[in-house]
Amino acid sequence: MKDLSILINADDKQSHINREVYGNFSEHLGRCIYNGIFVGEDSSIPNIHGLRKDIIEAFKNIKLPVLRWPGGCFADEYHWRDGIGEKSSRKKIVNTNWGGVVENNSFGTHEFMELCELVGCEPYISGNVGSGTVRELSEWVEYMTCPDDTPMTSLRKENGREEAWSLKYLGIGNENWGCGGNMDPQYYSSVYKQFASFCKNYGGNRLYKIACGPSGGDYNWTDTVMKNFAPYGGQLVDGISLHFYCIPDWNNKGDAVDFSEDSYYTWLDTANKMEELISTHEGIMERYDPENKIALIVDEWGSWYDVEKGTNPGFLYQQNTMRDAMIAAISLNIFNRHARRVKMANIAQAVNVLQAVILTEGEKMILTPTYHVFDLYKDHQGAESIYCHTGNEDAAEGKKLPMISSSASVKDGKVTVTLSNCSLTEGVRLSGLVAGIDAKSIKADILTGEAHAHNTFDSPESVTIKPHKAQLEGNKLCVELPPCSVVRLCIE
Repeated sequence: MKDLSILINADDKQSHINREVYGNFSEHLGRCIYNGIFVGEDSSIPNIHGLRKDIIEAFKNIKLPVLRWPGGCFADEYHWRDGIGEKSSRKKIVNTNWGGVVENNSFGTHEFMELCELVGCEPYISGNVGSGTVRELSEWVEYMTCPDDTPMTSLRKENGREEAWSLKYLGIGNENWGCGGNMDPQYYSSVYKQFASFCKNYGGNRLYKIACGPSGGDYNWTDTVMKNFAPYGGQLVDGISLHFYCIPDWNNKGDAVDFSEDSYYTWLDTANKMEELISTHEGIMERYDPENKIALIVDEWGSWYDVEKGTNPGFLYQQNTMRDAMIAAISLNIFNRHARRVKMANIAQAVNVLQAVILTEGEKMILTPTYHVFDLYKDHQGAESIYCHTGNEDAAEGKKLPMISSSASVKDGKVTVTLSNCSLTEGVRLSGLVAGIDAKSIKADILTGEAHAHNTFDSPESVTIKPHKAQLEGNKLCVELPPCSVVRLCIE
């Protein structure tokens, strides 16, 4: 057992943690939407207008703040008119990006917006810039948000929705450096400004417009678009996206469950590179936008392995272990610490795809270790990040990965501290002080297990949150972190 220090100061507030940092991403990919979130009204699985009740409740439990849709690469081939009106007459298309399957468009705008209303989360629409038109996107915005008597409003009413929806988040294009059109940043900047200019605010609805930002460490993209967007910050552009997947080797992703100890550390070290990426992109953004008018939106992140054996390679279905829980914990702690500039993040993806928080198989549903991390971290939503420092060592001999990942916040007089121990072999005893709060009580919860541990449909609670022990005497704190564990402390 290693002894390390911890110091928390609730008086030293860093920045506000937007609820949207804990967002999810849902794409028309594999079984994320169909046979995942959406099973159809005729399904024997309990549903509300085809939307699975158990998934709705699971999203509500983690206080899901925002859900991004319909993609992803799918978004830049998606034409919204195909997904409205009577389901039986909706146009069928081929999903050319993901498996070449036929998309029947039975899940469209109305279904997605109802899902968000039932969950109580903000919808985040990703608009088609790659193969769409300015008019098409501007009319979609009008269709969803305009309360006045217009052709798009009339069409919406014909399709059963009288009142306009509230839509805050609008992504104008997705990965336009790649599947969204293979554009260079200078060209995309011009295209973005054209599209954004015609996406109007109707009634009391105010759009928060998000531009396509960089892939991983493409700092030239950030530099170019920020140079072009800075004069329009907070008006024509509110944020730029960042996409980063935890993949040490794109040519050899490896198995989600069968991995070596060395692979475990390599993957966590790759996840920890999010710190360097965000810091560097923030530095570029700061040069052009010192007033912080343009946010950094990490709207695709997470682990990506080879698909499960026997599944469609275009469906990106993978299991989810304690290794993924550690990746999630590291990533969310980084977002909390960078909350001044990072105003939203969306894990890829919500259900049955990549680092999913939920997996389904027929009527069965399991909550993954990653889901439980979101559950542990949910009290950070809408809180103020505060100073939190832990002593640290390498997680293993010869590895540069820090053993401890941490973040802390305060809200309504309660301090929430989230900690993870990345070591596979060494437990840690953290001892130190909690300043800035007259602490009377402490409650601890833990998610832990062997690195390969995961939930299955036959054993859905192999990995789950359990009560943990922590000591608080005056302002002196002591808590033990077993190997490969995530711990939440609630101090009041």
